Amino acid sequence: MRTMPDYDVRIEITYDYTLPARSSRTLLRLLPRSEGAQIVLNGLVTADPPPGTQRMAKDFFGNALTEMVHDQPLDAITFRFGGRVRREGEASGLDLSTDLATLRREIGQVADLGPQAPHHFTAPSRRAMPDAAISAFVRDAVAGQHSTLGAVNAAAHALHQAMVFDPTATEVTTEPAIAFAARSGVCQDFSHILIAGLRALGVPAGYVSGFLRTRPPPGHKRLEGADAMHAWVRAWCGLRAGWVEIDPTNAIAAGPDHIAVAYGRDYADVAPVIGTLRSAGAHTTDHKVDVVPVGA
Repeated sequence: MRTMPDYDVRIEITYDYTLPARSSRTLLRLLPRSEGAQIVLNGLVTADPPPGTQRMAKDFFGNALTEMVHDQPLDAITFRFGGRVRREGEASGLDLSTDLATLRREIGQVADLGPQAPHHFTAPSRRAMPDAAISAFVRDAVAGQHSTLGAVNAAAHALHQAMVFDPTATEVTTEPAIAFAARSGVCQDFSHILIAGLRALGVPAGYVSGFLRTRPPPGHKRLEGADAMHAWVRAWCGLRAGWVEIDPTNAIAAGPDHIAVAYGRDYADVAPVIGTLRSAGAHTTDHKVDVVPVGA
């Protein structure tokens, strides 16, 4: 019988401005998705100070959008999400994917152009452009693989072996080709590199932003704020298998400890905070995330 863990999730993103910001309009993607193996039991997106107006919507990919407008001067602002999410247990692990040779034909058999259609995830996107070195690396990594899922797993594991996780190596705007050339980066870089490589093979691939529960070493107390926003990859593996999620940073299938917030073609589609700001000064940002199993 599958376990269904519940998690209390909290994220806090604070901006401090050197000069007061006169006004702002912000789009937030902080509310986790509620579908399939993941259910949002309760949750609320808030800001301090509270916005003058706030509304909820969904973007094309079905991600929850919270729009906030502040008309008053701001020295600082904090955006928060707090809620409880239920996550089903591990998937069966069966490989129901089609073979790579017939994947293109199965993509063509999908007549739907809705947000889950693989057609949206085959072409280059703004943050996952083609790169000859990445394409060659992935082709070598999947040599001998016949099933699409086997190829996805082989590429993710090869990337995990080749790259070093280094939070100082890249920035949010770093291109995948640069991170791959340096063989270092963070989860965003691992994901963009894998997406670009899989698309070069003809495998539809997309970006997932979310939360990952981190487990302290045995005998150590869990640290508050120790979790972080995370990124991993979705790959469409044929008509039977559909979308499969894999975490190349950790070389594992996305499972009960992965809580999805937003789906997109790359980071540009899922950024947690975007908006416009009337200000002449600089700002600093601080993030805090907690993913705590209920009853832990």
